[in-house]
Amino acid sequence: MPASSSGSLIDGRALAQDVKDDVQSAIEDWTTQGHRPPYLSAVLVGDNPASAAYVRGKERDCAEVGIETNTHSLDASVSEAALLDTIRDLNQDDGVDGILVQLPLPGHIDEQKVIDTIAPHKDVDGFHPANLGRLLRGNPAFIPATPFGILEMLRRSAINPDGMDAVIIGRSNIVGKPLAALLMQRTANATVTVCHSHTEALADHTRRADLLVAALGQAEYIGADMVQDGAVVIDVGINRVDDPSKDRGYRLVGDVDFDAVRKKAAHITPVPGGVGLMTRAMLLKNTLTAARRNAE
Repeated sequence: MPASSSGSLIDGRALAQDVKDDVQSAIEDWTTQGHRPPYLSAVLVGDNPASAAYVRGKERDCAEVGIETNTHSLDASVSEAALLDTIRDLNQDDGVDGILVQLPLPGHIDEQKVIDTIAPHKDVDGFHPANLGRLLRGNPAFIPATPFGILEMLRRSAINPDGMDAVIIGRSNIVGKPLAALLMQRTANATVTVCHSHTEALADHTRRADLLVAALGQAEYIGADMVQDGAVVIDVGINRVDDPSKDRGYRLVGDVDFDAVRKKAAHITPVPGGVGLMTRAMLLKNTLTAARRNAE
């Protein structure tokens, strides 16, 4: 349990850059040995502005570290069968190391079926059932990028979860469930509680947490009265709040009331500039891992 409440900021921007620098250096060594650069194929369905922005950000990240990439942009009306055929073609392409299908998908497409179609050895998002199963066994091929990023933030910030009472708010397959499994493993040794929309007396759980991870998708829901002194607080949420003073008419906030909670927390991540940037960085690391395994 943290000894004191200093409000230390876990700077996701700086930590993500450190990860990217490490990946870039590893890719330079890799290509010097005669290997081709890692290759990531993204699939973007429709014209959702947020999804398009995320994909552009990932393309920039790839270019920065030396990963080659391309994006298959498909119309929102594309049939499920046609999308699955695109993924199968990428599965068969030996020049493609990683496949990323940007979520969410249009309502007429079964997201789980799409995820299940990606070859597990190219599933750099870590969402395929085979990779999630390996994670539960403690020998993952690919770890979903957000939980992976959270663990890396803790490690690089010298925060050891061993023996901590960890409370995760959110039970998604993308964050809550895989993070719970990772924190329970012998490499982390935390005692984990997973809370969700049906949890009664939520604050009773959050107030005992040495490590609190908020991934519930509600703007600034976690207030200071829900956090114990000296806790480590990881905010996964990204929410838009109307703000006429901003040129774009809104501002981004997390699931945690940052200003209030920082006064009690020992360590806290900001939004923006926190977990989201680490998520993108860990995707690059997974892509490099995929390239190495593909070469083998």
